[in-house]
Amino acid sequence: MKTLSIIIPVYNEEGTVEQLLEKVLAVKLKNVKKEVIIIDDGSTDGTESFLKTVKDKRVKIICHRNNEGKGSAIRSGLSKATGDIILIQDADLEYDPKDYPGLVTPIIKKESSVVYGSRNLNKHKFSYFTYYLGGKFLTLLINLLYHSKLTDEATCYKVFDANVIKNIPLNCVGFEFCPEITVKLLKRGYNILEVPINYHPRKISEGKKIRWSDGLKAVGAIIHYKLTGQ
Repeated sequence: MKTLSIIIPVYNEEGTVEQLLEKVLAVKLKNVKKEVIIIDDGSTDGTESFLKTVKDKRVKIICHRNNEGKGSAIRSGLSKATGDIILIQDADLEYDPKDYPGLVTPIIKKESSVVYGSRNLNKHKFSYFTYYLGGKFLTLLINLLYHSKLTDEATCYKVFDANVIKNIPLNCVGFEFCPEITVKLLKRGYNILEVPINYHPRKISEGKKIRWSDGLKAVGAIIHYKLTGQ
């Protein structure tokens, strides 16, 4: 029996976190039990109040007093994860937990130790064309610098054999978690297997938080880790 640790960073997601948690807990995985780790990253809406009502023993709650950023929240979750497999899940409803079987199976079958869910291997809508172009540019930059063939570096759905991610030092604080972990995996020679996933984008008015400045930070992270040799 394998254990899947699902790490969910949360910041001001009162409107979605309850439904998302229901979806995560409802997913059936053969011979896999779930451990859900929710990190409340200093939310100031009703997120904290809802999390205090969660009594399911499969769910662990970590609270940051202040908003530290997605990368910091993920690192907090990793420190408490006990599963054989680690999966990153956003707290909104853009990504569908029904995709878990396709994401986890290649690791269970030892086909790969790292799996990314690619939005670009499936037809779907994008919330903003500029976001789409930004993601394509970051993916292209990584492919050029690290001789990879990825289609969606910036995807939320990143899944790892726990021994892999727990042995890679991470410094990320914000959304630069994605380029940092991707670059460090490639530099260590890991093959990243991509599988198609579903994607339901939301708008800024609906709570989407990533901004153009995060794209610049991502570019900086990609170049930094290329130059420093880390």
